Amino acid sequence: MTETMDKSNQANLCRHLAHAAIATPNALAVAVQKGQRGKLTYQEIDFVTLHQRSDEIAYALTAYGLKSGMKAVLMVTPSIDFFALTFALFKAGIVPILVDPGMGVKNLKQCFSESAPDAFIGIPKAHIARLLFGWGKSSIKKLLTVTDANSGAGANVFASLIGGMSLTKLLTRYPIKNAAKTKQQKSFEMVKLSDDAMSAILFTSGSTGTPKGVVYSHKMFEAQITALKDDYAITPGERDLATFPLFSLFGPALGMASIVPEMDASKPIKANPAFIFAAIEKYQCTNLFANPALIEVLGQAGVTDIPADTELDNKTGVKLRSLKRVISAGAPATLSSIARFTQLLNDDVPVLTSYGATESLPLTKIASADLLATSHITNNGGGICVGHPVNGVEISIIAINDNVIETWHDQLALPANTIGEIVVKGDMVSHQYYNRPSATAQAKILAADGACSTSNDVRHRMGDLGYLDDAGVLWMCGRKAHRVETDKKTLFSIPCERIFNTHQSVKRTALVGVKINHKSVPLLCIELTDEAKRNKNFDEATLFSALKVSALAHKQTSAISHFLIHDDFPVDIRHNAKIFREKLAVWAQQELD
Repeated sequence: MTETMDKSNQANLCRHLAHAAIATPNALAVAVQKGQRGKLTYQEIDFVTLHQRSDEIAYALTAYGLKSGMKAVLMVTPSIDFFALTFALFKAGIVPILVDPGMGVKNLKQCFSESAPDAFIGIPKAHIARLLFGWGKSSIKKLLTVTDANSGAGANVFASLIGGMSLTKLLTRYPIKNAAKTKQQKSFEMVKLSDDAMSAILFTSGSTGTPKGVVYSHKMFEAQITALKDDYAITPGERDLATFPLFSLFGPALGMASIVPEMDASKPIKANPAFIFAAIEKYQCTNLFANPALIEVLGQAGVTDIPADTELDNKTGVKLRSLKRVISAGAPATLSSIARFTQLLNDDVPVLTSYGATESLPLTKIASADLLATSHITNNGGGICVGHPVNGVEISIIAINDNVIETWHDQLALPANTIGEIVVKGDMVSHQYYNRPSATAQAKILAADGACSTSNDVRHRMGDLGYLDDAGVLWMCGRKAHRVETDKKTLFSIPCERIFNTHQSVKRTALVGVKINHKSVPLLCIELTDEAKRNKNFDEATLFSALKVSALAHKQTSAISHFLIHDDFPVDIRHNAKIFREKLAVWAQQELD
């Protein structure tokens, strides 16, 4: 028994970085693109230097008073310091708290209140917001300010004004020491923890509800790394154009360089495609991670003329010849945007759409060629195909139920081709939310023996609806909260909406429920294409008539006969695809009353 425990207390994500620092010390680990006045510059660091710098920071943090098990908010823009700080926190056993700044001030304050951080590490802007809005004031004891290399003495002055210390001053005050006075590189002995120990708290974006802190264990991170190696065939020496901070951290852990473009990761639709294309070309990136919104932006830009001042040889469209794969996750894929983007790739390069969530990712994957081959099913109300489960993931479908399910038994699983709630199990599946026992109870199902939250048998209820077909392939049918129930049937958002989205004047639609004569009735909100909006001869009645014909032609939509046009759907910032149907439902009801 003792031997088993000793073996299990050897976990730390940074062991992969330590290995890369030995195996390929001088290979590129991280490159960060900076765009100023149309000029692009790059900051670079190799594996051995990143390993050493994170050792230095880990030592300084512990000397500053932060110990293993403490929690630290990390609000630092993607940079070399972001990578070094994150790995330093992991090495020291300090739990990083990662949040999406785009979730809004109110949600951020709630996140910090729930997570009770011991330290706040951030750029000056983050510290100013912390002071203005009182983030974490009841628990934060240590403050650290991170500025760019050119800030000079001003960073120390600012840090002292807010009661903390700059990263530069911290490293100067607490230089790493090596007990053995040799010429060997000074190092920090990383903290070793059990597989199930909390290693990070990642807050959901709140785009589909209140943000919740997902407790990540080292086992979860290891499972994600394994999936990227085995299911996505990522190998050491590759270069990844990483557009999402969390995914970019996996690069060094995989022996792959992370190339970080100049963009706001929380607002990918505002990214400059020319910057991204330039970074891919400069570093001959083999992998690209991008959510569907960015895939749309890059696809649109790549098939049109590129501004003459960009650092690209090809000015009349883009061919991303170095890419071996593209990974897309975060929201349902748009078939048209996937088809457009594949024009930028070599013929044999897939866009791998992955299904998952902050609580569990990746769960399934499907290549673009296979996805596009299912378009006729999707366009006729069959849901979106998200592919086969990755290795080690078990997917079940259970009856739609808003109640807590305490323990699992196989009789809960529905047969093939039956729509229900998606339930998942695997090492990359989180076991709990931080300080949210009711949310944990709602989302988790324990093993039949009532095993504790460290059990491998904890299942997660995704809050998404879908079905498994006869081949075990998963099809998505929308959020459970977005289903519309009437006296006669239940309607599901994605199958219904995709039928109407095929009309040439429709950009996108949203199914909502309204009350008419005290009865629950489905209604379709419609956002027109830009071309339809500009068309002076556009006739609303003609469109509605055509949509009613489509509705009656499909059993999924036969109950829909009410339509409203909305100028601009409210959507989440990050994905520009997750429609706030709750807001549209309120608007639609007001329009009808």
